[in-house]
Amino acid sequence: MKKVIFQQKRRQSSPKLHVKTGDQVKVLSGDDRGKVGRVIRVFPKKGLAIVEGVAIIKKRIRPKTNSRFPQGGVIEMERPIPVCKLQVIDPSINKPTRIGRRWENGQWVRYSKKSGKTL
Repeated sequence: MKKVIFQQKRRQSSPKLHVKTGDQVKVLSGDDRGKVGRVIRVFPKKGLAIVEGVAIIKKRIRPKTNSRFPQGGVIEMERPIPVCKLQVIDPSINKPTRIGRRWENGQWVRYSKKSGKTL
C-alpha cells in the first residue's frame, strides 16, 4: 500500500508593484498613451491599476432603488489598466522614471532611478 503525502500549499503573497495608490503616473502605451493621472486603486494580484482620467469607458446602469444611481442611465468610469503600461513621475524633477528599492533606516523604501531621491 502506498503512502500518500499531501504537501501543504505555500501561501502566495501579492507581488510587489512599482505603483502605489496616490502616485502620479504616465501611460506608456495604448489608446491613452502620454496621458498623466493619479493612481486611484491598485490590484496587486491581477497586476492592474485604476488611473484618474485614463481609460474612460461608458457603463450602462439599470435603475435600482437602493443604489448610488437610483435613476439608472449611462455613466463614465475608469477601467483598470496593466501596471506594466505605467511609469511613475518623479515629483522632484517632474519626469517619468523607473523605480528601485533599497534598505534605509531599517525599512525598504522606493527611490527614483533618475534622481536617486526616495519617493
